[in-house]
Amino acid sequence: MNNRNYNIFFHTHTVSGIVISVVLYVIFFAGSFSFFKEDIASWESGQPTSVTSKIELNFDQALKVLDTTYDLHGRKVSFYQPQNEHSVGTSLEASKDSLASKKGKESQYLILNNSTYKTTTYAESYNLGEFIYRLHFLAQIPYPYGYYLSGFIALFFLFAIVTGVLVHWKKIISSFYVFRPKEKLKTLWTDAHTSLGMLGLPFQFVYAVTGAFFMIKLLMVAPSVQLLYQGDQDKLYKELKYSGTDYPFEYKALTKSFSINEMVAATKKNWDDFNITRVEIQNYGDANMHVLVKGEIDYGKKFTGIGEMVYKVATGEVVSKKDPITQTTYLDSVKNILYRIHFGDYGGYGLKIISFVLGILSCFVIISGVMIWLVARDKKNMPEKKRRFNEAVVRIYLAICLSMFPVTALTFIIAKVCYPLGQDNTYAVYFISWLLLSIFFILKKNNRFTNQFCLLSGSILGFLIPITNGIKTGNWFWVSYSNHQFQPFFVDVFWIILSVITLYATLKLKSSKPKK
Repeated sequence: MNNRNYNIFFHTHTVSGIVISVVLYVIFFAGSFSFFKEDIASWESGQPTSVTSKIELNFDQALKVLDTTYDLHGRKVSFYQPQNEHSVGTSLEASKDSLASKKGKESQYLILNNSTYKTTTYAESYNLGEFIYRLHFLAQIPYPYGYYLSGFIALFFLFAIVTGVLVHWKKIISSFYVFRPKEKLKTLWTDAHTSLGMLGLPFQFVYAVTGAFFMIKLLMVAPSVQLLYQGDQDKLYKELKYSGTDYPFEYKALTKSFSINEMVAATKKNWDDFNITRVEIQNYGDANMHVLVKGEIDYGKKFTGIGEMVYKVATGEVVSKKDPITQTTYLDSVKNILYRIHFGDYGGYGLKIISFVLGILSCFVIISGVMIWLVARDKKNMPEKKRRFNEAVVRIYLAICLSMFPVTALTFIIAKVCYPLGQDNTYAVYFISWLLLSIFFILKKNNRFTNQFCLLSGSILGFLIPITNGIKTGNWFWVSYSNHQFQPFFVDVFWIILSVITLYATLKLKSSKPKK
């Protein structure tokens, strides 16, 4: 590579990395914890659950309960599994019947208990696991801006990865084995950035690609709407299998009795190890009522095996059938594989722990890149005004990023003490404490202090998390282990191990003297 191309790639890598660094850190830090989303939710509520994608529900009984409360006539009713064996996600679209009641014309998103049939709104069922999960793609920013921002950050991150590999290509092997902690600061940060960046390269590449795919896929294919579909966006969605067939409302009452349970049972009988993941009812109570039963072959039997059957209730006939064994399309495989490698749900806790470690290492790669940028510009020939500006930028970056650790630990404690904390209070606790702590570090103007304080305070608060759980519920981690309640046990032990590691790092930092 000639010098001109090298300089172009080097400066492009530096600029793109600096621009996205803070938001990218937030995405990776929250994303690392969100691998344990269901475990955190179980720990917070004190109710152990099994993570599952299949629906276990008496649909007929659930519909009777929902109909008395929400007037289902003319609605599209959808059931799906939010990976919690005790609840089922339920979506009620506004009724197509122009004469529907006021309640029937209101859309609802509910969480339905599959044994008591009690419903709660999304805000009422909000938990810390959901908050952290949604934070990692910036869903707290009003839709769709947070989604698009996280998607473009992932896209620019992919760009930074490619340019970084090109910059280090000639020494990519030798640099991986080099680490000189006793050399000057720029050398130390550069070695750490290069070595850890190469170590996590496959992980980071996968999450850059899949993150961009999930968040901005429709924007990326938007030009094709005009070119290939003459502006028909709904047709594009159907081609990509993001929306199904929409059956018209006929304004005639359905006279035939029906059982959704029987349709679900009939669908499961078609294929061995077939798990129902979604049931969708269109035009409820209308003569043109249709029921979609969708599912997939168990992951242990087939990596991608998505099937479905559509029933017309008035006649009982099957109007559409997709065999999960012989009719799995290329599009199904791509979407399913991207989803599974992003969420890491195919390798158990071992894969989740490895993914968490690689996610935190990626956070360190981001921080080390910012420090390289600062040290490289801390030169005597640079004007004092520019040096102060660069220092202020990095100080703000570090204050925002590093304070996430103690803030997250503090929110765990408050969420347990004040359970259920609720959506608004979770926002208030996390974002207000994050803001105040960041302002404190910015005004302190000491990056070393910021680093040590965040590690030490995060460690102390991390040790208090299992103690808080034990005092609040009496479910100490050894008790939960003996009672085979693995999720609360895992979260408590996870925080103990994490706190031990960060406390050790804090003590090592205090014992070492900073170099000029």
